[in-house]
Amino acid sequence: MQQDTQTMRNNDGLFAVGSPVTHWSVQTSNPVQYEIRACENLLDPGNSTILEDASGSSGQRRLIVTDGVVDSLYGDRVRAYFDHHGVEHRVLVLNDGETHKSMDAVLQVTEALDAFGIDRRREPVIAIGGGVLMDIVGFAASLYRRSTPFIRIPTTLIGLVDAGVGAKTGVNHNGHKNRLGTYFPADRTLLDRSFLATLDARHISNGLAEILKIALIKDARLFDLLEQHGADLLRNKLQSPAAVGPTPADAPVDQRLAARGLHLDPATEVVERAIQGMLEELQPNLWEKVLERVVDYGHTFSPTIEMHALPALLHGEAVAVDMALTTVLAERRGLVSSYQRDRVLDVMARLGLPVWHPLCTPEVLGDALRDTVRHRDGKQRLPLPVGIGSALFVNDVTEGELAAAAESLAALGSGVSR
Repeated sequence: MQQDTQTMRNNDGLFAVGSPVTHWSVQTSNPVQYEIRACENLLDPGNSTILEDASGSSGQRRLIVTDGVVDSLYGDRVRAYFDHHGVEHRVLVLNDGETHKSMDAVLQVTEALDAFGIDRRREPVIAIGGGVLMDIVGFAASLYRRSTPFIRIPTTLIGLVDAGVGAKTGVNHNGHKNRLGTYFPADRTLLDRSFLATLDARHISNGLAEILKIALIKDARLFDLLEQHGADLLRNKLQSPAAVGPTPADAPVDQRLAARGLHLDPATEVVERAIQGMLEELQPNLWEKVLERVVDYGHTFSPTIEMHALPALLHGEAVAVDMALTTVLAERRGLVSSYQRDRVLDVMARLGLPVWHPLCTPEVLGDALRDTVRHRDGKQRLPLPVGIGSALFVNDVTEGELAAAAESLAALGSGVSR
């Protein structure tokens, strides 16, 4: 007897439709778990943290990928570390900077993986560098044999609080920012703030822009910390009090308590809140199924501005210009007061960030908005601040409104000292 059309499902989530079967539907899940750990003195030969894998065991071979700047600063220590632990290793040194964030760099990594003969599961690739380097290595690891584990060790502030804690990888392509990429989190990210001591002030500012982003859209306490301590954080490169010398007797109470281990020092609290805030937004939407993301604040116009300005603007600097523009836009809509607007622009200047750029033209901003609409599935989904520490999404920004906000920002920017 002929069976009626039916749907059958087994315990593994496989659906079969029809009799005879004409359609199969496969349903599965891929749980994601990765670790972000704050560490100290990672390159101390007595510290074996880098060599531990997720199960706590140690392997004997490692491919390390870094860039020219990091290699000049830490290359000898990196090689000495692995020599000390008797680990066979090779160090691949890539060109540094956004202009080298390309598929060519990804292919260099995959070729090095082939040449080294890496064990696919037991020998994770180690990326030591900034956000650009980690994006390149992560993309290569996601492609090589369809997934090869990797470990991130960020050496820049933007890598430590932003690029190093999420799941996205990517490279620039065809004149567009991060046009090629994957979702592929590192097995572990190891955060050692001592690397920041060798950064120049501009690259500290670059990372502070992404911290300010979290403050503006969800954490008023973080904004207050940046407003109160921003100049010190920039000068001391977010090192803890013990790392920058003894605490003066007339220092603020919180700094004196921190020096005695009784309270979080401002640098530690700022980094901790920035990472916590970022992860709170990323975890429930890691694959970006929901396109309304408050962490996209500052990333509507900045990708276009940054790519047009290369190499003049760093990523965080472009984000700061975007945030300044949208703060003014929000103020013109009554979402932010003029007093709050001025506080935001003053903090940007205090953190060494630009609040305006000549590329804030109607043509460039219009192109950026249209590209964003394509990127966000036909809607603007543009986060705007509501006061300081909150945000909402809008879909009705006009190019005329953008031009007026840019004109206002240009006038305000001329009066803000950086």
